[in-house]
Amino acid sequence: MNKRLLPAALFFLTLPGLALASHMTGSGYSMSTHWVGILSLTAFALAMIVVFIEEFIDLRKSKPVLLAAGIIWGLIGWYAHHSNSGHFAEEAVRHSLLQYAELMLFFLVVMTYINALSERQVFLALRSWVGQQQYSYRRIFWITGLATFILSPFLDNLSTALVMGAIILNLERENKKFIAMACTNVVVASNAGGAFSPFGDLTTLMVWQQDIMSTNGRVDFFSFFNLFAPSLVNYLVPATIMHFALPAGRLSEIQERIYMRRGSKRIVLLFLLTIATSVFFQWQLFLPAAIGMMTGLSYLQFFGYYLKKTHMPGPTQITTSETPDFSIVVESRQPFDVFLRVARSEWDTLLFLCGVILSVGGLGYLGYLTLASELLYIQWGATTANVSIGLASAILENIPTMSMVLTMQPEMSLGQWLLVTLTAGVGGSLLSIGSAAGVALMGHAKGKYTFFSHLRWTPAIALGFAASVACHLWLNSTLL
Repeated sequence: MNKRLLPAALFFLTLPGLALASHMTGSGYSMSTHWVGILSLTAFALAMIVVFIEEFIDLRKSKPVLLAAGIIWGLIGWYAHHSNSGHFAEEAVRHSLLQYAELMLFFLVVMTYINALSERQVFLALRSWVGQQQYSYRRIFWITGLATFILSPFLDNLSTALVMGAIILNLERENKKFIAMACTNVVVASNAGGAFSPFGDLTTLMVWQQDIMSTNGRVDFFSFFNLFAPSLVNYLVPATIMHFALPAGRLSEIQERIYMRRGSKRIVLLFLLTIATSVFFQWQLFLPAAIGMMTGLSYLQFFGYYLKKTHMPGPTQITTSETPDFSIVVESRQPFDVFLRVARSEWDTLLFLCGVILSVGGLGYLGYLTLASELLYIQWGATTANVSIGLASAILENIPTMSMVLTMQPEMSLGQWLLVTLTAGVGGSLLSIGSAAGVALMGHAKGKYTFFSHLRWTPAIALGFAASVACHLWLNSTLL
C-alpha cells in the first residue's frame, strides 16, 4: 500500500473494530454491525481514498463523496423502511442538510466577494505593486503567512485563506514549488489564527454558539483567547521549518502597470461590512451567521446594480513603466454582473463539503460516532481523546468532526473543551482536505497546491500540532 495512504487506511480500519467491540459488549448499536453499516463505512472509505489521489486520476473530489453520501443514505433509507423507522432517518438527513446549507451559503458569499474583487483587478493591482518591489520568496512567504494569522481571527479562516491565496497566485504564476509552500503556509496560518477567536473558524463558532457549561466554568467569548499562544506556536513551528526549504531568488519583476477597476475599494468595504453583519447576527441576534452573510450579498447586488447603470466602457487596463498608484481606477469594457461572480464560485468545493457532511451524518446515524465516543472519552480519557479528535479532523474535515464532539456532549473541564477546540481547528491543517480553507484553496490553485504538495509538509505541521498541544497543557494547566 502507498505509505501516504497508510494513516487514512488505518483510521478507517479501526472503525469496524469499534463496531465489533460494541457488539461484543452488548451496547446495542445493531446497525454498526449490520451489513448496511459495514457497506456504508466501506463506501465512505473508498470515496476518501479517491479524493486522496485526485491529482493523479484528475477526477473532481466532489464526485466520489457525493456518490458515497447517496449510497450511505440510500442504504439507511432501505433499512429504515423495512424496520418502520423511516421518520427517524428523515429527521437525521434533514439535520445534515440544514448543517450543510448554513455552511454552503456562508462559503458562497465569501467566494462571490473574492471573485468580485478579482474581476475588479484588486489582486492584479496588488501583484503589480509588489512586483515592482521585487521581494524575495522568503519575504513574501512570511508577509502572507503573518498577515493570514493576524486577519483570520477577524475575517474567519476561510475568507482570509482565499484572499491570501489569490494574492500568492497573482504574485507568482510559474514557480510551483513556492506556490505550493506558500499556500500550505497560508492554510496552517489561517487555521491557527482562527482557533483562538469565536469568529475565526466555524469550529470555534460552533463551540461558542453551543453555550457549553464545563465542569469549571462556561466556555464564554474571552475563554478562547487562552489559546492564543498555542495557536501562535502551531503556526511558527512549521513555518520556520519550511523557511529553510524555500526556493532562492526573488519574484520576477513586473513591468506592466495595472489599475484597480472602478468600485473596487467600495467592494472591499462592503466585504468587511458583510463580515461585520454576519458577526452581529450571530453574536447579538443569536441567528445563524449565514443569514448575515446573505444580507451582505445583497449589499454587493445593489452596488453591482449601481455599477451596471453607471457603466462607461473603457480600457481593460493601462500599461506603463511608472510606479502603480492605487488611487487611480479604470472602467472595464463589460459592465459588472454579480451573478457571473456567483456562477464562478468553486462549486466543486461546495459540493465536496456537501458529500462529506452528509456522509459523516449518515455514519453518525448508523452508530459509529456513539461507539467512538464510548471508546474515546470513557476508555481513553479526555486528553488522549481530544488529541485523537484533532488527528481525525485531518481526514474527516474539522467542521463535521467538531459537530461529532458537540453531539457527543462529553462532560469535560474548560481546559479540555479548549483543547478539543484547538486540536480540531489546527488538526485540520495536517492534510489539505482537513479544513475548509485547504479544500477551497485546492480548488483555486488547481495543479499548483494539491493534496500531495501539502502532504510533503505534514511531518512539520504535525510537529507544530504537538508543540501547540504541549503549550496549552503547560500554560492552561489550571483550567484542565
